[in-house]
Amino acid sequence: MMRRARQMTAAAPRIAALWSVALIIVGPAEALAWGSTGHRLISQVAIESLPDELPEFLRRPEAVLDIGELGREPDRWRSAGQAHDSERDPAHFIDLDDRLSVLGAVPIDALPATRKAFDDALRAAGRDQYSSGYLPYSIIDGWQQVKKDFSYWRAETAALRHVMRQEDFDWLARDLRLRERLTLRDVGVWSHFVADATQPLHVSIHFNGWGNFPNPRHYTMATTFHAFFEGEFVRGNVAAADIEKAMSPYRNCACGVEQRTIALLRASAGKLVPLYELEKAGAFATASPAGRAFVVERLAAGAAELRDMILDAWRASDDATVGYPEVRVRDVESGQIVPIDQLKGLD
Repeated sequence: MMRRARQMTAAAPRIAALWSVALIIVGPAEALAWGSTGHRLISQVAIESLPDELPEFLRRPEAVLDIGELGREPDRWRSAGQAHDSERDPAHFIDLDDRLSVLGAVPIDALPATRKAFDDALRAAGRDQYSSGYLPYSIIDGWQQVKKDFSYWRAETAALRHVMRQEDFDWLARDLRLRERLTLRDVGVWSHFVADATQPLHVSIHFNGWGNFPNPRHYTMATTFHAFFEGEFVRGNVAAADIEKAMSPYRNCACGVEQRTIALLRASAGKLVPLYELEKAGAFATASPAGRAFVVERLAAGAAELRDMILDAWRASDDATVGYPEVRVRDVESGQIVPIDQLKGLD
């Protein structure tokens, strides 16, 4: 994930030497989360762990590989142009203060329903969504898109069993193939933001060293810490098998995606101080077992959350609507309606 540049105090010589490679690779003005290795691992392991309840097209080996690469895609968009980058870069982070409030203006437990309302609340406090980041809305928006993709896939799959005319069958089959490609793309790109949310430095004002804030515990001020932690350290110390072993079972939160996203952000923010404590103890500079275990736990949390959210989107998709005029997916799957005209669109 990309972070906008901020000037912070210079790194101590010892830390700067340890992390010089990361600074050269990433540069001082941006950082990627989790880096290519971390994002690829989270996305691939999540898809590999999906139950058979999910459609087969999403679980094929080539789909696993494709979604793994697409999990890196939003970071690969960087430097596309000023209008593009200024709008999309803040999608990757949320600046929570030590009281879990967005820049002291919006409590994480009281996030407005829309980005516009979020931005309005921040502007009332002299801030805006572009300075704070809007990661929770990237996650919620992406989940809703994947749910809609699943809804169309279910409706068209069901309609194929009942259409009478060959031309309708051919149109549905062709559109279903397109829907599968779109779904793979949407799941892959969205997976990036779910993964970003499990990196503690992406949900905090202390995102690149502790920064110019009260620092009684003397946590690192090194602006190279972020890039090293999520990039070089992950690449050198974590494998897919480590993440698979550390993943938790499916968790049904019995809540909407909005509440699930807030819980995800709160859990990740709760790992920020332990992360800085480990850094202070040299756990990442020496690749100690504690440092490795911390990173594996965070990557496994990302893979498990992504798996669970995909499953939730699938299960919610039968109660959604598709087409114009809208029809309910469960009515198509039950055979009550064969909505070929609605799926094609009646203008």
